[in-house]
Amino acid sequence: MKKLLQLARAAAAIGLAALHLATPVAAATPAAPPDRPTVVLVHGAFAESASWNDVVRDLRARSFHVIAVANPLRGVKSDADYVGAVVDAVKGPVVLVGHSYGGSVISAAAEGKANVKALVFVAAFAPEVGESAADLSGKFPGSTLGPTLAPPVALPGGGKDLYIQQDRFGNQFAADVAPRMAHLMAVSQRPITEAALGEPAPAAAWKSVPSWFIYGDRDLNIPPAALSFRAERAKSMKTVVVKGASHVVMVSKPGPVTRLIVEAAAANPPRP
Repeated sequence: MKKLLQLARAAAAIGLAALHLATPVAAATPAAPPDRPTVVLVHGAFAESASWNDVVRDLRARSFHVIAVANPLRGVKSDADYVGAVVDAVKGPVVLVGHSYGGSVISAAAEGKANVKALVFVAAFAPEVGESAADLSGKFPGSTLGPTLAPPVALPGGGKDLYIQQDRFGNQFAADVAPRMAHLMAVSQRPITEAALGEPAPAAAWKSVPSWFIYGDRDLNIPPAALSFRAERAKSMKTVVVKGASHVVMVSKPGPVTRLIVEAAAANPPRP
């Protein structure tokens, strides 16, 4: 009996020691604040989810939960449905961030989603219902994208995929990005279907969800005048123009992009 009691005491001591050892480890990895929204990042044409890497690092350092979605780039409605499903799976509020064509996607995906508290457009389209990316591109002169596109790739089921020529990608898409990085981006670029760029927007959530805009003043894909027009039309809560920045401002200047997302996440303005 005495031996059993000694064994029991020894087991209790081991358990207590294990508890003390475990507690600091758990405390070292605090959970994100419960009221902090999840940031869902949506890339555009000719980019991919890794284009958000530096923004993701900055946001995670601020204890945000982040999802960088692999945008299918097949069509506005189908892409928006996919992103909408991701939003539906998130518990709590969401800030939706879209780059370029991804702006059309988030504006459609956010429609009717009560948990989407803000939209952030990064060098992005913000179409009216019925407008397409191609329509908006033609409203203002200055884009030099067309001549840099490679011959379209015919798809087995019909339709065409569009790419930027790799040797012209840097100057056109990422002029202020280090050449080595721009080359990697050119090789890993995701194509968009020609039909997606011509597909009318099914919804315009920027009319009902507070929106923020940021873009570079040396964007060669979407003329800065066109980006300014969209921000004004959407009654942007705040518009940031980054001097010298190219179309991939989130790659070349992640700091201002992160700060605007954080500001949108912290704001609580009334819905338009």
